[in-house]
Amino acid sequence: MRLVVDLNRCQGYAQCAFLAPDVFAMHGDEGLLYDPQAEDAQRERLAQAAAACPVQAILVDDLDLNLDRNREQDRDLTAAAEARDA
Repeated sequence: MRLVVDLNRCQGYAQCAFLAPDVFAMHGDEGLLYDPQAEDAQRERLAQAAAACPVQAILVDDLDLNLDRNREQDRDLTAAAEARDA
């Protein structure tokens, strides 16, 4: 898994450092440090950090898309339940 952060786009919101502290760390107020070769054990946290980045500065290659699929299934189930209850 390869991780790249567009540091020109990053605005230092630090959501990634909160969600995946073993991969991301803030250095000062706006400087971001990260491990570009994060371990597979961090996969879910990286997906959450990438999704939470307000400026979409985090790019992850070979990220398991199961997390996205699970979210889509949850939305479908919620929509079906709301339609049934309406």
